[in-house]
Amino acid sequence: MAETTVKGFFEGLSDKLNAKPEKIAGMNCVYQFRVADAAWNVKLTDGKVAVAEGEAPSPHCTITIAEADFLDLVSGKLKVAGDMGLALKLGSFIG
Repeated sequence: MAETTVKGFFEGLSDKLNAKPEKIAGMNCVYQFRVADAAWNVKLTDGKVAVAEGEAPSPHCTITIAEADFLDLVSGKLKVAGDMGLALKLGSFIG
């Protein structure tokens, strides 16, 4: 399975999301992912996604994460229930 690596995940993400544009409808933003020593950016525009290796010039959101944690995240091992706003604020006081 390609998603068992960070590179495999990002290389398959464009096809996966472009096949289901309703998942990203109305989103116009750029995510920057820094996973270990690698960088990937994901641009969502008008129901389309573009994924590129490297740094984006002006991302709206940057996520820095260890490789093992990222792979756990995308494989569904991290679960959050309840108030997502509170989950997002968690990093501000435990990190």
